Amino acid sequence: MKVIVVGGNGTIGQAVVAKLQAENYEVLTAGRTSGDVQVDMTSSESIEQMFQKIGDVDAIISTAGAAKKVLVEEMTPEDNLVAVQSKLLGQINLALIGQKYLRENGSITLTTGVMKDDPIAMGSSSAMANGGVAAFVKSAAIDLTRGIRINCVSPNVLEESYAQLKEAFKGFVPVPAERVAQAYLKSVAGKQSGQEYQVYE
Repeated sequence: MKVIVVGGNGTIGQAVVAKLQAENYEVLTAGRTSGDVQVDMTSSESIEQMFQKIGDVDAIISTAGAAKKVLVEEMTPEDNLVAVQSKLLGQINLALIGQKYLRENGSITLTTGVMKDDPIAMGSSSAMANGGVAAFVKSAAIDLTRGIRINCVSPNVLEESYAQLKEAFKGFVPVPAERVAQAYLKSVAGKQSGQEYQVYE
C-alpha cells in the first residue's frame, strides 16, 4: 500500500513513517521544504500539484498544520488566520483534493489535538482549528463513497517535545510519539470511519 504523509519530517510524522514502514507500507513524505515532495498546505494549487506528481495512493495522512499561540486579548484576525489557513483549511483541502487520488477503500487521516478538549493559555486558535477538523471528519465520513474512510488523531503533548513546551502544559502527562503513531496505523489499517482517536494518556 502506498501512503503519503504530509508533515512526515516532524516529530509525530517521523514516528508515523517508521511505524508504517515497519508494517511494510510504501511511504512517501511531504513538507513545505523537506520530504520526497514539497507542498504548501495553505495553497490548493500546491496540494493539487503534489498529488499530480505522486499519483494515486492508498492512504493520505496529515501530521501538519500551523497555528499562532497568542492570548485572545492580543490576538488579531491575522493571527487567527494562520490556523484557519493551515491547520483547518489546509488539512480539509488536503482531504477534498486528495480524495480524487485515493484508490478504492483508501483512507484519509487528519490531525487535531488535545487543546480543543483540555485548553491552555494562548491555545484558542489551535483549539478552534482542531475542533473544526474533528467536526469535518465526523460529517465527511457519511458522504464518502468507494469505500473511502476518514478519521483524525488527537494527540496530547508529546514526551519528545515536553521539555520545550512544559511551561504551557504544566500538569499534563505527555505521551510518546510511538504511542501516537499507533493511532495513525489504526486509522490506515482498520475499517472505522468518522472517528477521532484521542491519545491523551
